[in-house]
Amino acid sequence: MQASRCSFRSSSTGAGRASAPPHVVARVPAARLFKISTSTAGAVLEDVQAVTEAKFDFETYMRGRAVVVNEALDAAVPVAYPEALTEAMRYSLLAGGKRVRPALCLAACEMVGGDLNVAMPTACAMEMVHTMSLIHDDLPSMDNDDFRRGRPTNHKVYGEDVAILAGDALLTYSFEHIARATDAPADRVLRVIVELGRAVGARGLTAGQVVDIKSEGKVVGLETLEYIHHHKTAALLEASVVCGAILGGADNATVEKMRKYALNIGLAFQVVDDILDVTATTEQLGKTAAKDLAVNKTTYPKLLGVEESRKVADNLIVEAIAQLDDFPPERSAPLVALAKFIGYRQS
Repeated sequence: MQASRCSFRSSSTGAGRASAPPHVVARVPAARLFKISTSTAGAVLEDVQAVTEAKFDFETYMRGRAVVVNEALDAAVPVAYPEALTEAMRYSLLAGGKRVRPALCLAACEMVGGDLNVAMPTACAMEMVHTMSLIHDDLPSMDNDDFRRGRPTNHKVYGEDVAILAGDALLTYSFEHIARATDAPADRVLRVIVELGRAVGARGLTAGQVVDIKSEGKVVGLETLEYIHHHKTAALLEASVVCGAILGGADNATVEKMRKYALNIGLAFQVVDDILDVTATTEQLGKTAAKDLAVNKTTYPKLLGVEESRKVADNLIVEAIAQLDDFPPERSAPLVALAKFIGYRQS
């Protein structure tokens, strides 16, 4: 496979300063979108929603991001010999989905004034790693799921053996793609590779997956549940945001603010996932509903109830958005909207 570069216009102009992206309907004053106060998280989020929706077309933004990301993924993983492998990789990689991780990576890069072309290979790599995790997670030895994104899972179509290898290939190729296709200073590329390696390895996604498996059928507390969610889900979202910021040229203090933003939305993402598992249908989710309940997994609703779990998610989103206070609203709008989308998604 030959790594390819995606070409589309960045909104960056001048010496690291970005003009208002085309998805911002009207420029808002360079003041904070909102201010955290003693009001409840729900009320704060309603205020943020009112301001953000008046100035930012999130659906148009995400559709546009999905188009360029899908084009880049298609070019990055062409059909090649052995076709049984690359077709299995493409089956899951190009199956659609929200493209949240690539969108976060690109939005973080854009917010700090970076060139989106520089971040695109890393954005694609995040989706490759995420897709690997879904392929492996669906295997009979793991979650044993038959449907993903509204169609049969990879191993149902290509067999368990090829599905495992397709996931392995996506994981390893993600690092190659970053290294080959990223037009950025070597030190930034190295930092990105380190961040992604940590996020997916024995201190990240893999660790969370193991603790999750070993906790099935057992009574575990909130501390263990948070460990699972932070590592299994939040780590890759963290890497997506942090790597985008690094490639955009952010200083260390900004990178750490972005890390805190990402960790909060990452945990919120999984809390909402737990809620949807018991409140949404298979058709709404595009995967089997009530799977956690069926295998007696510990979840936030199981420990706290749905209502309290919703409050946890709300508070995490408020805390995440607070990390963006110092950025001009026209730049932070995509990340604010993505945080709200994660907190209130229905699938």
